[in-house]
Amino acid sequence: MTSRTDFSFTAFVRLVLDAFNAADVTYLVGGAVALWAWGEPRTTADLDLVIDLPIDAMAVLSSELERRAMLVPVDIMLDLLIEDRADLPINAIHMTSGYKAEMFLLKPGDALREAGLRRRQLVDLGPALGEVYVHSPEDLILNKLRFYRISQQTKHVRDIASIVLNQAEALDMAYIESWVQTLNLSDEWQEIQQRIAEL
Repeated sequence: MTSRTDFSFTAFVRLVLDAFNAADVTYLVGGAVALWAWGEPRTTADLDLVIDLPIDAMAVLSSELERRAMLVPVDIMLDLLIEDRADLPINAIHMTSGYKAEMFLLKPGDALREAGLRRRQLVDLGPALGEVYVHSPEDLILNKLRFYRISQQTKHVRDIASIVLNQAEALDMAYIESWVQTLNLSDEWQEIQQRIAEL
């Protein structure tokens, strides 16, 4: 197996995005990679994505991923599309480096991911990646708030604080507040705002 020192994480990200482009799949990058656009960058070994994957595009995407050393059979994609008990991603693991992409499918009725894809922004993440569609800063904050409620991992607090401090008045606070109410994230949002105020 090729070691991670021989194959960079950014090269892996580019492989995944090239597969999406070849399969004509609508995507956005979230998580720590999207943070590179809006906040304080941190290292990561996982790529988080939201994808709009129609059934008739699954075979093409599976083939494009396989060409890039990631085996994701169509039946796994179908199973996760109809899974309604848990919010599970499709995992695409790069066989030569071990890097992983977690692809969350847009499902009917998922208003937050639908809004995120509609509001995604094309940003230049530098020479290794070029222009990439990422979560808007507001949608990245909301998604990190959701994951913070689930996991209580402090990395989400640090990430949200860095976005708020870096984007400042450019943020659409009315949009964030509206979704915070809809998603019942008021306690988490107040906690993080208090921590930011204390910095």
